[in-house]
Amino acid sequence: MDMMKFLFYMIFMIPLCFMNKMFWLVQMLLFMLMFMFMNMFMNCMNFNNLGYIFSCDMISFGLILLSIWICSLMIMSSENLFKVKYYINFFLLNIMFLLILLFLTFSVMNLFMFYLFFEGSLIPTLLLIIGWGYQPERIQSGMYLMFYTLFVSLPLLMGIFYLYNEIYSVMIYFLKFINLNFIMLYFCMVMAFLVKMPMYFVHLWLPKAHVEAPVSGSMILAGIMLKLGGYGLLRVLVFLQEINLKLNYIWLIISLLGGFYISLKCFCQVDIKSLIAYSSVAHMSLVIGGIMIMNYWGYFGSYIMMIGHGLCSSGMFCLANINYERLHSRSLFINKGMMNFMPSMSLWWFLLMSSNMSAPPSLNLLGEITLINSLVGWSWLSMIMLMLISFFSAGYSLYLYSYTQHGSYYQGLYGFYSGVSREYLLLMLHWLPLNIMILKVEYLMIN
Repeated sequence: MDMMKFLFYMIFMIPLCFMNKMFWLVQMLLFMLMFMFMNMFMNCMNFNNLGYIFSCDMISFGLILLSIWICSLMIMSSENLFKVKYYINFFLLNIMFLLILLFLTFSVMNLFMFYLFFEGSLIPTLLLIIGWGYQPERIQSGMYLMFYTLFVSLPLLMGIFYLYNEIYSVMIYFLKFINLNFIMLYFCMVMAFLVKMPMYFVHLWLPKAHVEAPVSGSMILAGIMLKLGGYGLLRVLVFLQEINLKLNYIWLIISLLGGFYISLKCFCQVDIKSLIAYSSVAHMSLVIGGIMIMNYWGYFGSYIMMIGHGLCSSGMFCLANINYERLHSRSLFINKGMMNFMPSMSLWWFLLMSSNMSAPPSLNLLGEITLINSLVGWSWLSMIMLMLISFFSAGYSLYLYSYTQHGSYYQGLYGFYSGVSREYLLLMLHWLPLNIMILKVEYLMIN
């Protein structure tokens, strides 16, 4: 019942999207939903509200909370659409559908239903990119997004059907009692989530999608879409433990080497959004590592890292967009010396960049420490790559900060206005939960 009422709350918000002058009301109602949901489940350690359809445990709780939060901030960051009246009703409808699909993805108990909503959340994202993106190349990036994801989603569906054929149940709750040692099933079930994460080698859709997406599309992609893969892995590896412990070194090698290589690739970027997108791939490679080695520290660390990265990356895309709205360019060569124009915004750039390079007291720091601990516990050789990844992640964060904020500004700029209170509030709402939640991290502990 508890999960259903939130679902109905969101469904009954859909008519509001078609009314005039309801743009900010929808956002306020989402904030209200967020606080209602947050206060409802403060004590959920195991599965609670367990039913045949919905349930909520610690992992679902955090990710649903993140989804509602990011969706409300997406509306806040898209005031530009509201100002020029650019299909805002359809935009709100799209966000509501996306939120409903994400809520269902994280809370359903049936693996087949999970698959349905997992793939369904692709459609509103695609509409966001193709409908509100900036360049004509957005069609191509939408195709990348579709085909990378769809190529591996059919095997996942087949895997779920095979599972049902074997054990006559696809309830996530029952899967902990079984153990299937089948290599084909393993690859079918795991690959879909690794593409969504995205793992190195299958990551090419992500930078493309980010660069072409509007700010709201980038926020939802970085904030939630990447976490769907991690959530799926956490749920599926429960019944593939034996074979995963035999084959996990494959994913670990790809992730660690890929994370290092992508960190180097960040230094080659001239597009701000592209740089932030590649840094997401580097962070997610650590999360894949933490999940794959299957120990408590790894699971805990990857969960914390997912929440932290969702807030941090989303905030950085907001910053990039604030600059884009002023300069109409995402190029690093034009976004220079911003400290001359928006000195107050430099503070926010600094705060979010420092969180991105895992400075205390951000959740990213806690997640990274736990992940490094778990990976070194798995094999001390991984220390080499982890050192390099950590070092270069600080490197490209500082590179992006110093390049955009310091130096002489681009002489072609003529009209400008500084940050407005809505933008500062938007950044505050990203940064504050990211750095305050570390005080109450025992709530995030998965028992």
